[in-house]
Amino acid sequence: ADRIAADGSVANKVGSYPLAVLARYHHVPFIVVAPVTTVDPDTPDGASIEVEQRPGHEVTEVTAPQVPVAGVEAGGGIPVAPLGTQAYNPAFDVTPPELVTAIVTEEGAVSPVTAEALAELCDRSRQVTI
Repeated sequence: ADRIAADGSVANKVGSYPLAVLARYHHVPFIVVAPVTTVDPDTPDGASIEVEQRPGHEVTEVTAPQVPVAGVEAGGGIPVAPLGTQAYNPAFDVTPPELVTAIVTEEGAVSPVTAEALAELCDRSRQVTI
């Protein structure tokens, strides 16, 4: 995971959310593995996670071959959508905690995923023993 909100919402690469939906539908556990530092207690929920937008041309163009082809500049973009098309191209998607079976960190696991359980896990990880 790239970020875990205080409520257990998980931001990860695009495609994670639909996998969680499919896992739930097929009764397969959806387990997130991440360092405890990925949990951001200052981000209350998934709606508060700012999702980076990638450039639209990444999905409206394909890269031309590196060797010249008739009429196409080598290495340039070949449009696959009408010119000027706006594209929604998020770098991450957000999976709500109710689709996450467990979150596993080096400090332990949380299941079911709740804000209280995540806060306790984070508190344990802050305790220093000498």
